[in-house]
Amino acid sequence: MGKHLIIGGAGFIGSNLSRLLCEQGEAIHILDNLSLGRESHVHALVEAGKASLQVADATIPEDLNTAFTNYGPFDDVYHLAANSDIQKSATNPDIELQNTFLTTYQVLSAMRRFACKKLVFSSTSAIYGDKQNELIGEDCPGIKPISYYGGAKLASEAFISSFAFMNDMQVWICRFPNVVGDNATHGAVFDFIQSLRLNKTQLTILGDGSQTKPYLYVRDLVDAILYIRNVAHNAYNVFNIGVDSATSVDRIAHIVTEEMNLPDVTFHYTGGNVGWKGDVPRFSYDNSRLRGLGWKPAFESDEAVRLATRAILSGTKD
Repeated sequence: MGKHLIIGGAGFIGSNLSRLLCEQGEAIHILDNLSLGRESHVHALVEAGKASLQVADATIPEDLNTAFTNYGPFDDVYHLAANSDIQKSATNPDIELQNTFLTTYQVLSAMRRFACKKLVFSSTSAIYGDKQNELIGEDCPGIKPISYYGGAKLASEAFISSFAFMNDMQVWICRFPNVVGDNATHGAVFDFIQSLRLNKTQLTILGDGSQTKPYLYVRDLVDAILYIRNVAHNAYNVFNIGVDSATSVDRIAHIVTEEMNLPDVTFHYTGGNVGWKGDVPRFSYDNSRLRGLGWKPAFESDEAVRLATRAILSGTKD
């Protein structure tokens, strides 16, 4: 049994990762400022004595020092803290500087201070930019992010690479696309449900609804992250995590209305083929590197959207 520090462990993905690690008998310490995370997401784990929770800020060195001093030593760090709501930062790049890049820098600095040598980092398909007509692999040339979020994640990867080399760290970079499922706090599925709870007769859809992307179920994602951590043994490991199918925004809207039993909803489109500036309307992921390790998702894109809709509507764990 190991002991793990999970930065952002009360958030959407982090809480699902925390739960899976606890199910596997691992000891975890969660550090989260609860700006996007929720104490309720991990309350049962803390109450059962399976996890400890520190409400703290990963951009503050003293908070990280407290984690390593009072709760360590840690076998590794899972760094999931970031502003994951790309649309939110479209008008304010400072959000990404503070919440996405500086968290990474401070986590790396703390690992260096405390000689913690293993890092698992949640990156994103947004680093690749707008490559609509390409099958995007990990070694894709000409990476050019078009959102502040993608830029902050790519800068984070660059710093991780340099810290790994200078401090003999082992690193696992996990790049994933849109993730859906239990404990979501934003995203198309969550936003559609919230909107329809307020108005059951009409739904506003950003763009023209044709935007099409792979959607990954959160339980598949955290399973893949742990699989990569345990199976990939290079000093520096980079993997796309995704499904081989995709779902349009229009299809998501239909799945949500079906699951909410709302057959007469009128859809209103804002127009254009993007939801907001910095949005990539469609892309295709090359998942062959991870498939070559022997992992594949349990659910394809449409299934993931439907399961996520049911999970959010029920408010229960899968």
